[in-house]
Amino acid sequence: MHMFPAFDVRPSSGNLADVSAQTQPEGISPRMSEPTMFEEDFPDTAVVTRAREAGGPEVFETLEVPAPTPGRGQLLVKTAAAGVNFIETYQRSGVYPVEYPFVPGSEGAGEIIAVGEGVESFSTGQRVASTEAIGTYSTHFVVDAAKAVAVPDGVSDEQAAALPLQGVTAHYLINSTYRVSPGETVLTHAGAGGVGQILTQLLKARGARVITTTSTPEKAEVAEAAGADYVLGYEGFAEKVRQITNDEGVSVVYDGVGKDTFTGSLDSLAVRGTMVLFGGASGQVPPYDLQDLNKRGGLYITRPAVHWYLRNAEERTWRFTELFAALTSGDLKLNIGGSYPLAEAGRAHQDLEGRKTTGKLLLKP
Repeated sequence: MHMFPAFDVRPSSGNLADVSAQTQPEGISPRMSEPTMFEEDFPDTAVVTRAREAGGPEVFETLEVPAPTPGRGQLLVKTAAAGVNFIETYQRSGVYPVEYPFVPGSEGAGEIIAVGEGVESFSTGQRVASTEAIGTYSTHFVVDAAKAVAVPDGVSDEQAAALPLQGVTAHYLINSTYRVSPGETVLTHAGAGGVGQILTQLLKARGARVITTTSTPEKAEVAEAAGADYVLGYEGFAEKVRQITNDEGVSVVYDGVGKDTFTGSLDSLAVRGTMVLFGGASGQVPPYDLQDLNKRGGLYITRPAVHWYLRNAEERTWRFTELFAALTSGDLKLNIGGSYPLAEAGRAHQDLEGRKTTGKLLLKP
């Protein structure tokens, strides 16, 4: 048997001591498989798009490489679609340090074509999705079985690839980082984006009043279609939030824009309100004096990330079960804003960084 590293990317960390506890959303029965790999179970090569060095979208190159093979407790998946996310622009550009050449992508969906030793709850032929995979900008990717979820019938490959990161992000934001109660008024940013649209739908289902921001009239229409009660432009949004709330402010701000909206988000909060800074689409927030929170009314501030909210099988199952249920029932609708060939990952990054998109972007092999 020939064994190759997963595109020179170090295997993901995690406790694989009990790989029998793979995530199976409610209503999906585990399928047993022999903990064995055979030579014919996986291809010799894969096609990847990788960043050869830190830089702009032009550093991407598409080439054929030895196919990855699943190690103990892992799955080899034939990619149906891979999600494109802002973190990958940081990795490509060098904002987040990685080893080059680097194959981006942790989000994807597809069919299992081989399983590693110790995998007992997945088998070849099943469809899975993950936001914790390795190198999904590829025709094939590897994922720890404990970090994959089975895709239920009624969910397409594109939906399965588009949901994990943005869906889980929206779920943890409103259920765990700050649990929103019915009747609360909430401010979100980038309401036409992938996370923004899902946030609005989940918040409205919770009975919250949603104020959001967008950068263009066209994006405002998208945010309104998602169910937002108020859609504002970015200029002077804090003052308008105060007007809407009779100068009380909002209970919580979910801010994935970062540098450009940070101060205005704080200005929009009620006394003892919570600032949830979960991204930096406009750039990273500079160093901040926490004493300012006291002056503003005893505010709270937190900087979450998705991996802190997928810490075990129970948490992963809870989030994906609720998200898949909302999707199959029609309560949650995903807006796939663009689908690009794998070799055009650079164009996808340009569109994402240029804020030219609405909804989720996907790469298709």
